[in-house]
Amino acid sequence: MLNKELATLLNNQINMEWYSAYLYLQIYCYYTDQNLDGFGNWFYVQTQEERDHAMLFTKYMFNNGEKVVLKDIKAPNLSFNDFREPAVAAFEHEKKVTASINGIYAVAYDQKDFRTMQFLDWFVKEQGEEEKNTDDIVKRYDLFGKDPKGLYMLNSELGARVYAPPSLVL
Repeated sequence: MLNKELATLLNNQINMEWYSAYLYLQIYCYYTDQNLDGFGNWFYVQTQEERDHAMLFTKYMFNNGEKVVLKDIKAPNLSFNDFREPAVAAFEHEKKVTASINGIYAVAYDQKDFRTMQFLDWFVKEQGEEEKNTDDIVKRYDLFGKDPKGLYMLNSELGARVYAPPSLVL
C-alpha cells in the first residue's frame, strides 16, 4: 500500500490527466471549427495521450492496492481570440502538469517509495517532451503563422501526427 499522502496526490493526478484530455478536446474543437484540421489533429492525438496517462495512474493505484477516487472534471471553458492562444494555453497547462508530477515525485522521494519513483520516471521524461512540443508549436506559429502559406504548411505538419499508445508497462 502507498503512503496516504502519496495516494491522495496520485488520485489528484488522475483527475488532472482527465482535465488535460478535456482541455485538449476543447482545443481540438476550436481548431477544427476554424478549419485548421492539422492543428485539430495534433490536439486530438494529445487528448488520447492524456486519457491514457489517466488510465496509467489508475492502474498503478489498483496495482498498489489503493482505491481510486474520481472527482468532478471542470469544463475548461476557454475562449480564444486567435490561433496562437490555444497553443499558449496548452504550453502553460503542461507546465502545471509538470509541477504536479514533480511534487508527487518529491513526496515519493521523501517517503523512500522507490517503486512510485520508478513509475513516475516515465512521466517526468514525458513531461519534458510535452512542454517542448507545445512550446515548439507556439514558436513555430510565431515564426510562420501570420503568413497564410506558413500557416498552411504548419497546419499540414501538425496534421501528420499519429497516435502512439504509451510504452509504459505496469
